[in-house]
Amino acid sequence: MSAASVLALSTGCGGGDDAIDDARDRGNSFPPAKNANDDFTSGTTGDSSNTSGLERNEVRVTMEVPESVAPDGETTRRNLRIVEPDTVNVYRTDQSLRNLASVDTRSRTEDTGRTVIAFEDGLPLGPDVIIEATYGNTRLRALAADADRDVKVNPFSEYLVANALGAYTSGEFSRIMDCVNDTNSTLCLNKYVWSTLADQVHDFEINIPGNLGAQGALTLLEERGDFAGYVSSMADLALLGEDSSGKIEASSADYHSVFWGVELGQTFRESALSGSGQWGVRLAREETVTDQNGTGYVYPGLTLTSFDAFNIKVTSLASDIPYDRKTLAHRNDNAFFDRADWELNTHSSSPGAATLKDDIRLLAGRALFQSITGRGSSEIIGWTRNPYHLDAYAGGGTDQPDRVLSGYFTAGKAIELRSEGGELKRERTLEDHYLSVFELNLLREEGFDRQAVLDGKDYNVVYLTTRMGDENQPMVVESGVGNWQISGQNVTQTATTTTLRRDNTGTVTLAPGTRDASWVISERPSRVYDPNEGNVIVSNGRLNLDRNTASGLDEVPDIAIGASTPDGTLLGFNLDTNAIGDGLLVAAEQANVSPPTSGSYRLQGASLGMSQSSNRLAHFDNALLVIESASTARLEGRRLDVTHEVDAETVSVPQARVPEEISLTWNANNDGTAAFTGGTLTMGGFFTGDRDQFFLQLRDTDGDEEVIGLVMATRLPD
Repeated sequence: MSAASVLALSTGCGGGDDAIDDARDRGNSFPPAKNANDDFTSGTTGDSSNTSGLERNEVRVTMEVPESVAPDGETTRRNLRIVEPDTVNVYRTDQSLRNLASVDTRSRTEDTGRTVIAFEDGLPLGPDVIIEATYGNTRLRALAADADRDVKVNPFSEYLVANALGAYTSGEFSRIMDCVNDTNSTLCLNKYVWSTLADQVHDFEINIPGNLGAQGALTLLEERGDFAGYVSSMADLALLGEDSSGKIEASSADYHSVFWGVELGQTFRESALSGSGQWGVRLAREETVTDQNGTGYVYPGLTLTSFDAFNIKVTSLASDIPYDRKTLAHRNDNAFFDRADWELNTHSSSPGAATLKDDIRLLAGRALFQSITGRGSSEIIGWTRNPYHLDAYAGGGTDQPDRVLSGYFTAGKAIELRSEGGELKRERTLEDHYLSVFELNLLREEGFDRQAVLDGKDYNVVYLTTRMGDENQPMVVESGVGNWQISGQNVTQTATTTTLRRDNTGTVTLAPGTRDASWVISERPSRVYDPNEGNVIVSNGRLNLDRNTASGLDEVPDIAIGASTPDGTLLGFNLDTNAIGDGLLVAAEQANVSPPTSGSYRLQGASLGMSQSSNRLAHFDNALLVIESASTARLEGRRLDVTHEVDAETVSVPQARVPEEISLTWNANNDGTAAFTGGTLTMGGFFTGDRDQFFLQLRDTDGDEEVIGLVMATRLPD
């Protein structure tokens, strides 16, 4: 992993009117120009940008409307149509969204029909300058502050304006503008947030149905729990004051990433399965890259870099995570089709800034790069990924965190690509997928000595796996809670398990069990490039788990690849076996402390639910676990649900759920083991020695649906 670059945060919001018939019926000839339909490329986010020919103080404006408003407009992403606006207006506003004052601008129209606006006093930095465009009876707005200066005025930008700015109080808006207008030495990071917020909202890959007008499009976006939640969280982040933020003391810190994602979506790839629901799982992998310069090695990782920019404390982060993928399609006749031959893919984030709040929460809006598989084959697939709000726990170190732990949700698509004249053009959608991710980033430190760090320690463990494709039991979810004893290279595991199965008739069953095991743990060296010596082999915290004999340097271990913090207090593994499944195992050194009796924790994670008639993926993101005493707690279980109705062959878009608050009783021991119970819900697992993190197996029964999951609860600032 290399160091990251500067600023990236995001949000979105809306309003607007339906088109009248005469606008819908009129023609619209728009000369060819930059269009995201015609430039699908890897290593970029979903929104295309074009600053060619722009001066430093200029922005290019493109208006995009729903199909019903301009059916003859130029087709672009998300089933929108590019049109030449009737009017373009620029004005200053506040949280009331009124036109409060004019802005000193000049404009010109390009040969393509796009409007270019020059700001005589320099590009706006804050959310107080609006670009408003009309087409017939449709009025849409966008923030003039846009990171790539390629301003899209469409339902997504309108949603941002109405729901981000429109949700602030006058006092909050004044605080934001005080930050933007600050000319003192103690500048505020939020001065530079807005341009990225305006830009990243266009990375969301959400199609607007052709029968909707502008207002219908805004309603649809409001009903997308992931999109609306992202906008709301990012609008809150924009209010964060400088006095609450810190930075990583060291100039940079590199982390090994243990990454596991579980997905539920819908496939349209093969005609025999078109419309079927589909489970999927993604596991971090190592990647070998060979080119004319030799062989390189990509290990899943994250880099944090800190610096002062104009006296602002900035923490920048970037990640690159190669991954394997397995899927299981579930047809309405209870026929199942598994695929394990997906090409190695990558989950990489665009470098960008984050705020380290109170030295324990890393907050940001994260944009993910598109990727392409199947180049040169008969099936080229483009993979899109939506942005997400990062709310990670960063702790365990003095100069730098030894762990960055997060759970987040991102949706995306697999899109068929057609090669034409050296460009890749979008064709039909092959998949919609909705992904819940665990990402454990553990500090990389050269000179790691497994024997010295791990030998003789006892650990609490929890894991969650899926097994897909067995002829008789095509979908199996297994969760376990237990402990490890490490002696030399030997790991002795004792664990109780819960297994949720769907058999080949569609019947769902649940069964308890055990998974006691004896394994071998060993260091997994990394090849690191040295400018003087080339690739050198170092031990820096990566680990293997095997059944009997430690794996060699380039061998795939029997059980898992993982990593450790430098002091061995937290371990994470990507499990990958036929018997146990593909999943995540977390192990923490057994605490020798009394349990916490108070504190608020962000609860993040995933649960998988199955009944005879449905499959459901639930993602916990902004959920809250509050410990009230030594025996009582409460859960505010906010989540996103994606539901596959088997008979109807429908898969819902992410729906925001806010269940009633659950009162919990809980008990814990000085070795770190803990259990929470309330109604049908149980969460059992452990807390870490600093009492800042819980890792818990989740079990619930909701009517005829059985639910298994894995969640982590990480401390929030007081």
